[in-house]
Amino acid sequence: MSAVQALYPPCCCGMWLQIVECGHSATEKLGFTNFCGIDAIGISRNRKRLLKPIMAKENDGAFWIEDGHQVKKPNGLTPLANHSAALFGKNLSEMSNIGNSMNILWHECPIQKHDREHLLKQKGCVIWLTGLSGSGKSTLACFLSRSLHSRGKLTYILDGDNIRHGLNRDLSFRAEDRSENIRRIGEVAKLLADAGLICIASLISPYRKDRDACRALLPEGNFIEVFIDVPLEVCEARDPKGLYKLARAGKIKGFTGIDDPYEPPYSCEIVLQQKGSECTSLGDMTEIVISYLDKKGYLRV
Repeated sequence: MSAVQALYPPCCCGMWLQIVECGHSATEKLGFTNFCGIDAIGISRNRKRLLKPIMAKENDGAFWIEDGHQVKKPNGLTPLANHSAALFGKNLSEMSNIGNSMNILWHECPIQKHDREHLLKQKGCVIWLTGLSGSGKSTLACFLSRSLHSRGKLTYILDGDNIRHGLNRDLSFRAEDRSENIRRIGEVAKLLADAGLICIASLISPYRKDRDACRALLPEGNFIEVFIDVPLEVCEARDPKGLYKLARAGKIKGFTGIDDPYEPPYSCEIVLQQKGSECTSLGDMTEIVISYLDKKGYLRV
């Protein structure tokens, strides 16, 4: 059915409204019936006032499409502004207190991880690259992302320095802040994996307990720890950012490998090791990781 459009003059807030009557095919695929849209196509510049929020309304039943048939949910509600858990058919006893967050409720969505994975034709996971500064984590992350992209796989890189430009810019390099840095990145990585992406986290993450805590956030098998085992003397000789020189001069305190420890993994999924002057090429390291993903079934559904 063709959309029928009507253009209405501006309302009190100076907004032109376009009423659209939608066809059945698109809306039913989304699981809605009797759905129509109101599109704002212009806002008068001389009106700054915001629209009032739309309040929740109770009706005699909510509808959705299930197996091609319309299904009615008794006592349905349209939860737009009401904060009560009752709007979602939840018992108040299901409320949780997590840390400093009180009276919160986990809301489930009918579209789950496996649905997104089916759409992307891949399985969401976290590849956690860990190692000393200068070991090649960020470079490998980019090579790995490019190689997977060329194979039609959706990835996203969480680089330690990049995250400190925004989300974690309030954190220092003290031990407690480094742990919080890892915790936050672990939570973001978990969300990206749940979205069906192959998340590549690239950061020193020096403390074993912090990496293990991130592993515990994900289902078993979805956290792939990759230890880039490059000797300190090799990393210091590279010193791409000049940080080792500053640390040796005492101008940087708490630098991993100099006056702060790096705790290597006890049992990680992949070890990329450099012995002496022998250095595995980036292409070879990338293929090692991709071969692991392929073998474990992450590159298909």
